[in-house]
Amino acid sequence: MNRANLTRKDLAKAINEKMGFSQRSAAELVDNVFDQLKATLMKEEPIKLVQFGTFNVRRKAPRQGRNPRTGEPMEITQRSMISFRPSKSVRERINRQ
Repeated sequence: MNRANLTRKDLAKAINEKMGFSQRSAAELVDNVFDQLKATLMKEEPIKLVQFGTFNVRRKAPRQGRNPRTGEPMEITQRSMISFRPSKSVRERINRQ
């Protein structure tokens, strides 16, 4: 898995190799995990994965901005965004490299 992007297929392959699940079962497992993560975030509930990090949904208020092409002032609408805060152990491992 020495690629720039980690894909669902890569995750399913890793589960297949390490745990012995069939390719189909591993792919279903990965899809079910991501479906559950999406459903939880859609309810705007935080997701805490111990020793990995926390995902939160944040609401951003509407604000004034500028059109980068014309420089005209414009309103940027209210929106929600997902933020991720890595756990202390993940931060330490990343900073060691």
